[in-house]
Amino acid sequence: MPLTLADVVDLLERRYPPGTAEDWDAVGLVAGDPAAPVRKVLLAVDPTEEVVAEALEWGADLLVTHHPLYLRGTSTVAATTPKGRMIHALLTGGCGLYVAHTNADAASDGVAQALADTLGLVGTRPLVPLDGAALDTLVTFVPREHTQSLLDALADAGAGRLGEYERAAFTSPGTGTFRPLAGAQPAIGQVGTVEAVAEDRLEIVLPRERRTAVLAALQAAHPYEEPAFTLVAQPTQPAVTGTGRVGELPAPVTLQAFAEQVATVLPATPQGIRVGGDLDAEVRTVAVCGGAGDSLLEVARRSGADVYLTADLRHHPASEHLAGGRPFLVDATHWASEWPWLPRAAEGLRTDAASRGARLDLRVSTLVTDPWTLRLAQPHSQQHS
Repeated sequence: MPLTLADVVDLLERRYPPGTAEDWDAVGLVAGDPAAPVRKVLLAVDPTEEVVAEALEWGADLLVTHHPLYLRGTSTVAATTPKGRMIHALLTGGCGLYVAHTNADAASDGVAQALADTLGLVGTRPLVPLDGAALDTLVTFVPREHTQSLLDALADAGAGRLGEYERAAFTSPGTGTFRPLAGAQPAIGQVGTVEAVAEDRLEIVLPRERRTAVLAALQAAHPYEEPAFTLVAQPTQPAVTGTGRVGELPAPVTLQAFAEQVATVLPATPQGIRVGGDLDAEVRTVAVCGGAGDSLLEVARRSGADVYLTADLRHHPASEHLAGGRPFLVDATHWASEWPWLPRAAEGLRTDAASRGARLDLRVSTLVTDPWTLRLAQPHSQQHS
């Protein structure tokens, strides 16, 4: 049986969790029936009319793009508008549309990491790391014969999940002691009598947003009338995901040599590659950000980078930044700096589908969707008044 659109969305969102997208972003399923079968998926940077036509001509069941079709929302999908025409064409052709934008930028194997890997950077880390998950540690004590059933209940409520592992916990044996007072209804022992019970100390981590559910599960599943527990909030640590990447070249090179490498490994566009800085200066530490990245110029400087590769650099921010020294600037086009993610995303989706016993036919669009179609070089000797 083929995967459904809902199945493919689940695979995508495991790799690119929507919760890591910026607040202003619009990610997720834009068009399509979640129950529809999906056999062919086209991946592209931009949802343009040319890309939609490519998807439909190939017979794609799903188009996955990096950039949203409706970033700022809309009140119409009428075919009298360019975006409305695309929606009509996709639905008529039986092709869904899914967007992974800033959540794909930040992912551990997403846009930023693909760009860093394309350059051969090593020892990479996020330029702007996301906060790690807010976690609590629950410690409780339970009669030994009830340890496994309580652990199951806590895990069902969302505790004990660490990366790709679930029901992760630690137990250690000991002896619990107590004396029930008048009015108590003890599960073990008698009112007024000191009891000693073979117990396990159970420790388990839980996401902070699951705190209420996990504590409710503790109360419901624990055999004691008043289970003893401690809940400790763990300090939030930086995550391994986030915007941009910083890493090292295998060996130092000149700025010009680095820029020439960028021009070689990124897909060609009419604009080409722009460079700002001393072309003969040696560079090794590189910061990258796919897409428009001039908002991170100061962050790139604080990272200790020698050169910063991004796209869509504007005149005044770039000029003012270079006046302060390193990092030097290498400016690619928006599309070219994000395209290297597409083959990686396609391979990941293919692998994930195979793990479920299904086959997906994946294709990466090579249509250049940067808006510029021609660059005219001007003689440097030309003078302007």
